Amino acid sequence: MTSPIRLTFHGAAGTVTGSRHLLEAADRRMLVDCGMFQGLKALRERNWAPPGFDPGFLDDLILTHAHIDHTGWTPRMMQYGFKGPIHATPATAELLELMLLDAAHLQEEDAAFANKKGFSKHQPAEPLYTSIDALAALKLVRPLDYDHWRTLSPQVRFRYHNSGHILGAAFVEMRIGGDDTPADGVNPGELTIIFGGDLGRYEVPLHVDPQPLPPCDVLIVESTYGNRSHEERPVLDQIRAEFRRTIHKRGVVLIPAFAVGRAQMVALILRELMEGGDLTEVPIHIDSPMAVDATAIYSRHLHDGNLDDELGIGGQSLFPGAVKLHRTVHDSKMLSAMDGPRVIIAASGMMTGGRILHHLIRRLPNPHNLILLSGYQADGTRGRQLQDGATSLRMHGQNVAVGAHVGTIEGLSSHADADEIMRWVGTCRRPPRRVFVVHGEGEGPRALAVRLEAALPNAKVTIPQHGDGFDLG
Repeated sequence: MTSPIRLTFHGAAGTVTGSRHLLEAADRRMLVDCGMFQGLKALRERNWAPPGFDPGFLDDLILTHAHIDHTGWTPRMMQYGFKGPIHATPATAELLELMLLDAAHLQEEDAAFANKKGFSKHQPAEPLYTSIDALAALKLVRPLDYDHWRTLSPQVRFRYHNSGHILGAAFVEMRIGGDDTPADGVNPGELTIIFGGDLGRYEVPLHVDPQPLPPCDVLIVESTYGNRSHEERPVLDQIRAEFRRTIHKRGVVLIPAFAVGRAQMVALILRELMEGGDLTEVPIHIDSPMAVDATAIYSRHLHDGNLDDELGIGGQSLFPGAVKLHRTVHDSKMLSAMDGPRVIIAASGMMTGGRILHHLIRRLPNPHNLILLSGYQADGTRGRQLQDGATSLRMHGQNVAVGAHVGTIEGLSSHADADEIMRWVGTCRRPPRRVFVVHGEGEGPRALAVRLEAALPNAKVTIPQHGDGFDLG
């Protein structure tokens, strides 16, 4: 080794979002993920603060998947002088273009709206980054297929494994050192580090199961659901009564959903229930330019092993004409004016921004409507406020009363629960000697750490906090 190996957590430590893990090894500086902080104001303000490292001196950015809490700060790094390659799987590279341009556009749009309405504390309000920054970042993307090694230097190489979380999602197998790096196999002189990213679930619709965990020395593992198990009740049993009440009242079922993965899964499940006669047939709308384009990308990957083999049988589309897709602002405004009964799926999933806010402003006060939350809602988000019984939500400078019924579809999360994480860890033939538990808040990381310590008695398990650094060898 020509230099010590040091791992520093600049995000997703003590919180779920803002994934940024800096690895310094063999005279190379690599950042794994570059996410946006979301949720509480104190967390969101970190997006505007210096990152704790100099992006201009990074050699590589390695992305695990396209979600904004893992990629959304990437264009901001361009303002700090980052010029290195950005590595991603091919599907993530496709989705990344949607995610970053959409994020930049939303920020530009929100800043313009705030300036027009005068409700920002900053005069003038400015976006965190622009579409120009996003385009500059996208030019640096270098796709890499699953299970193919990429050599970054004579002593550093990595490859992707399918994590099953969303289309293109991966965990990273990084190998460092060794006198003569082999094409495969383990060099006795190498240190193997696994960056788990976000781990998907087992035996769920749309996405494949996570690949087994390779032998490793160090494991960085998420704990979003580290103290919980997913709801096993069928979706139909969870929503049947409220769905029927809403449709009977000619109301609207409004579902905030992440544009990539969640929107497609929710629409797929609802269509299957309607086609099977379990739910009344009503129009389903996906209102999000990014979700519409993401659906097209999902459709392009139906038959390449990225997704469930049962999808797209006999066709090339995820939703062959069965779901109405809305891309333009005009389409969205027309949809907002439509009466029920119907289902509207819109981003963002935690209601931190996007078109869902405009639908909520119109639909939230009406007691005939139903707001169905479709997954984890982080502290400080409007989704968490609704789950906790808020009587009003503040959106675009105004307080909107909560009159609609509020429910949650449990078990749709694309994150593995505690049992599934332990199942994945159990697939490792040579368990790690060092484990870092990240991407969690509250009791989640602590509960998972206890289970990991019991299952891996020879491993040191650590829950890092923001800014913590560790020498690995």
